[in-house]
Amino acid sequence: MPHFTRPIHTQSGRNSPKPPPTHIYNISEPPYQGQLPTNTDTYRRSTPNTAIVIDNGSSSVRAGWQTDATPRLQFPPLMARYTDRKLNRKLMFIGSEIYFDGTARGQAKNVYEPGSNIVNNWDVQEGILDYVFIRLGIDGRNNGVDRPVVMTEPLANTGYTRKVMSEVLYELYNVPAVAYGVDSLFSYNYNGGTTGLVVSSAHMSTHLIPVVDKQPLISQATRLDWGRAHCAEYLMRLLKTKYAGLLTSGKVNETQIEDLVRSHCYVSQDYDTEMLRLLDWSGLEARDHVVQLPFQEKEVVQKTDEEIRRAEEKRREGGRRLQEQAAKMRLDKLVKKEKDLAWLQQVQEHVQNASTKKEKQELLDDEDFRDELALDRKIKEMEKSVRKQRNKDVGDLEEEPEEPHTYPLLDIPDVDLDEDGIKAKRAQRLLKANHDARARAKAEKEAEKARQAALQQQDDMRREADPDSWIEERRAARLATMQRIKDRDRLKADLGNRKSQASQMRMKTLANLASDNPLNRKRRRGQDKEDDGFGADDADWSVYREVGRNDEDEDDEEEDLGAQLKAIEAQLLLHDENFTEEKTQEAQRDWTKSLVHSFLRGPYPFDSESAKESNQFHLNVERIRVPEVVFQPSIAGVDQAGITEIAEDILMQRLSYHPARNNILKDIFLTGGYSLFQGFEDRLRNELRAVLPVDVQLGVRRAKDPVLDAWKGAARWAGTVEAKPAFVSRAEWLEKGAEYIREHSLGNVFS
Repeated sequence: MPHFTRPIHTQSGRNSPKPPPTHIYNISEPPYQGQLPTNTDTYRRSTPNTAIVIDNGSSSVRAGWQTDATPRLQFPPLMARYTDRKLNRKLMFIGSEIYFDGTARGQAKNVYEPGSNIVNNWDVQEGILDYVFIRLGIDGRNNGVDRPVVMTEPLANTGYTRKVMSEVLYELYNVPAVAYGVDSLFSYNYNGGTTGLVVSSAHMSTHLIPVVDKQPLISQATRLDWGRAHCAEYLMRLLKTKYAGLLTSGKVNETQIEDLVRSHCYVSQDYDTEMLRLLDWSGLEARDHVVQLPFQEKEVVQKTDEEIRRAEEKRREGGRRLQEQAAKMRLDKLVKKEKDLAWLQQVQEHVQNASTKKEKQELLDDEDFRDELALDRKIKEMEKSVRKQRNKDVGDLEEEPEEPHTYPLLDIPDVDLDEDGIKAKRAQRLLKANHDARARAKAEKEAEKARQAALQQQDDMRREADPDSWIEERRAARLATMQRIKDRDRLKADLGNRKSQASQMRMKTLANLASDNPLNRKRRRGQDKEDDGFGADDADWSVYREVGRNDEDEDDEEEDLGAQLKAIEAQLLLHDENFTEEKTQEAQRDWTKSLVHSFLRGPYPFDSESAKESNQFHLNVERIRVPEVVFQPSIAGVDQAGITEIAEDILMQRLSYHPARNNILKDIFLTGGYSLFQGFEDRLRNELRAVLPVDVQLGVRRAKDPVLDAWKGAARWAGTVEAKPAFVSRAEWLEKGAEYIREHSLGNVFS
């Protein structure tokens, strides 16, 4: 392999940072609409045959008269009732009124069982019906509600739920007649449908109902347990996983999450392809929506230029004093280390010159060494520590001017000096020790430089002789250094976790030190048996450094592994043609190329100290992932087939030989709030086109108003001739039983 040297560094490929987002979305306010008005005019002008139409939906209750073009009342099926102790009275809030009062919001209860569209809270249902009848102007003077009622219900509603609802209407309100119908079928009828497949994707579920000549084939209908409410729950789960701790403090409620789903999510036409490219840097600012949560900005105290100058000067002066103190402490420590090293070397010499083994062991026991090997190991460790500290201290100290150093008082005996002379002699002794230490450190540094130069020369020769082996060694060194960095970071993380082994060992050491009888601690001779003597020697306190740093060598400072890694990578960049700048650790940590950063923060830098940015979340992947569940339920853990598979099964399997199958294919009717997602109609059309035979004619259309057409269809149907036989009078109900209903083309069959 020829010798390779890269002449210049290639560019790292860093993406250009995007400018700040031009538009930041805010969380919507609670949907408080105030108290709905009461209107008695329509009731007074109506006839006994004018029906009250109630679309009893799981997301919203819509009510009005059959003669109205749109429902007069629209509110969520919620009720709160509690006693105000200050006012000493009972308060009740219905629908959006609960958002007016914080206590009411906490006490609110829903009509429907959580996760379904089956009514199970009849106390709330009665409160809602009271509210509807009162707001429609019915005062109850005519012995209850003296108008017939048309009530919507979900497909395959349980017989018990319908039975209890009938009991409430007939017995509690004395309603003269009641008719039930399926909301999606009302919507299909209102939009002029006769034969087709009704795809009703609403708040709590999605139903597919084939209809032939206005007659629903209920036995062939299928339900998918996924709706807009599940989308909101799924988005909340995704955001809590993505931003742990951000959404757990009640900053966002269910209504606001539903608003985020409606405002930001859309159905992708090619989910797999778009998911792969959604976090690409190019154009990410358009796909990433930033949502701002309420936050409290930190107060920043503005200082004058004079105050800033004085504070800076004070910091500099304090820094100089600390540097001087640190330099003096390091030199004192170095002198002490050298004395301790000299003492241990004398001990080693005495041990080697001892005549008997007993005498040797006594000398070792006096210094708390088990054998000569332990003494030798300690001496080598101290030599290494002294050499390392010498090299560092010379670099830290400022060079002093060369001048002859004289210490005349050191040769004079103390008896010939007065008190001031003795103090001066002590000062000269300290100065001489410091000077000697600096001289030794400087000599050691020069020797170390020569040694490093020799090693570098040898390394260059090896590289020239065998570049392949040299490059492999550098690669192995790089991997080893990266592993050491990972181990160090993992250890730091473990020490922060009180349940980790490293943290438990640290606490065990602290507990042992705090114990009255510490383990594995030899008492020094002549000490009291009740006192272990901990703290008498300065070396005892090094154990706390060991506990805090978890380092075997108490004097060695933590190595700069990052600098080592950069040096190795610089060598590889120069001499390894396969190692590019994109492979360096710094390039891999570049936030502009981090997929995780794009997922969490979009194409924008993130300042963790900013209260504003810390209270933002980014919607990107979630925008297509949330509504995609109706097509691929498995991505949300729903063990059911998607809407396309269900439609294919109904059309190509169950109704494969039905004479009206081709006509059904011509009218795939979409209704319900889920169909309002951008791209839903086109996606379903394309997927059905892909699984159906090419020779069949396919038609897909959406309701004029997927949300209100159910109520509008029920209101129009209530005034037709076909509706009259579908009403069950109160007398018939009393005579034929609580479960009696009359079947019709827009309702459930008897169940």
